[in-house]
Amino acid sequence: MREALALAERKRLPAESVVFDEGQPALRFHLLISGHIRFVRLTAEGDRIIVLHIPESQMFGIGVALGQDTHQVTAMTADACCVLSWPNALWPVFCTKYQGFAAETLRIFGTRADEMSNRIVELSTKLVEQRVACALLRMIGQSGRKVAGGIEIDFPITRQNIADMTNTTLHTVSRLLSDWERRGLVASTRSLIVVTDPHRLVMMSTAAGARDVYAPACPAA
Repeated sequence: MREALALAERKRLPAESVVFDEGQPALRFHLLISGHIRFVRLTAEGDRIIVLHIPESQMFGIGVALGQDTHQVTAMTADACCVLSWPNALWPVFCTKYQGFAAETLRIFGTRADEMSNRIVELSTKLVEQRVACALLRMIGQSGRKVAGGIEIDFPITRQNIADMTNTTLHTVSRLLSDWERRGLVASTRSLIVVTDPHRLVMMSTAAGARDVYAPACPAA
């Protein structure tokens, strides 16, 4: 670890900083020491889609391991972050020299691939309120922090961010969260969300639960 750290470039980045841009040459690989990273893609129409959130202690920007010459997403900090990075030339050195390095990286990549697969199924089969519930549950599962009254998503997340993640509109997300607050499922401020009743939110994420927990009609966007 001391050898690897001695070769690393360390950066402390404030929230909403760009680590690398989509389409930029992938010259380095990175390790997130603290904070959270958002992977974002832009559509041909200019709309922003949040692909993934990366929690601390994970590698990212590993195009060298996937045979990619350019970054496929933009990586932005969701909150204040500390990032280590190394030049791509050190990737085969680390894989050979440090036991478990390659296996752990593949495990993380497999977990992200499973999450993306699940999200594709959600977008294809679930109603909008179910997709929003699944997104909140996923975030508290990855980065939840117990607080008085529930489990807080431990990084800033806006209603627009949730809309970007679930292929819906800001209006729809705002209406859903306002209704869930009245029903005691969540509590939210401008950029923080606390899930106050995870069990009912799990029910919401299923087809049967959506009918039971969310009675008013809410058209998908």
